Amino acid sequence: MSERLLRLALPAGSLQEATVALLRKAGYRLSLEGRSYYPTLDDPEIACTLIRAQEIPRYVQDGLMDAGLTGYDWIRENGASVVEVAELLYSKASRRPVRWVFAVPQASPIHSLRDLEGKRIATEVVNITREFLEERGVHAIVEFSWGATEAKPPQLADAVVEATETGASLRANDLRELETLLESTPRFIASPAAWADPWKRRKIEDVALMLHGALAAEGKVGLMLNVRSADLDAVVAILPALKRPTISSLSDPDWVAINTVVDESVVREIIPRLKQAGAQGIVEYPLNKIIE
Repeated sequence: MSERLLRLALPAGSLQEATVALLRKAGYRLSLEGRSYYPTLDDPEIACTLIRAQEIPRYVQDGLMDAGLTGYDWIRENGASVVEVAELLYSKASRRPVRWVFAVPQASPIHSLRDLEGKRIATEVVNITREFLEERGVHAIVEFSWGATEAKPPQLADAVVEATETGASLRANDLRELETLLESTPRFIASPAAWADPWKRRKIEDVALMLHGALAAEGKVGLMLNVRSADLDAVVAILPALKRPTISSLSDPDWVAINTVVDESVVREIIPRLKQAGAQGIVEYPLNKIIE
């Protein structure tokens, strides 16, 4: 009999707020109390623990946690042997991947990777950086940085490898990008042991499905409207449907109802056109999840 409890690692730190928001949108009521590292979930079969994203791949690989949310960068940095269940494109500031980049001071004479030969580089991703440079035949001193990495050049390091979404932090510290080392997105991962357990695997897949559904619904809304059958083709031609709109009969045989999903950004443009084409009773409603 398998243990009826899924041990789920959630990232503490920069991804914590975005992860909690995503879980709530996916339908999980998550409660955080003060400084506790053990959030409560309204599913008694899931036990959550907040752990730094950098450490989650190792704990999941070793079976200390059954599953977790972490970045692809930390999977690579740890060389962790885990099951990547799903890629989830979300982050603390945008829905763009995080980029790890080489960066140097604006006034630095370093303008290419070759110029890093023999130089000192500060970073949190020591293993990834060393591997990247070795593959390109560049020999440099790569040191682990405990934080405030952008502040180390030029006195404490010649260059840094740092994560950025928008580049704002690099610019604020008068650094310029040299080259992108790695693009990273959050991943939902499982331990090999948990993935081999039928009950835990089903539970993990259920969570992944709901997280995907919540992300798929971001930036989209539902539209419901009524239209005369004679105007149906003209109205449908205006709708940028997710796939095809759902068309249902009404009690009046001359009218039909349309239900569809559209990007929220286009609603203000298409509703007036729908009205002009003969649509009535137009209702816009929010979406929490879209399950393909």
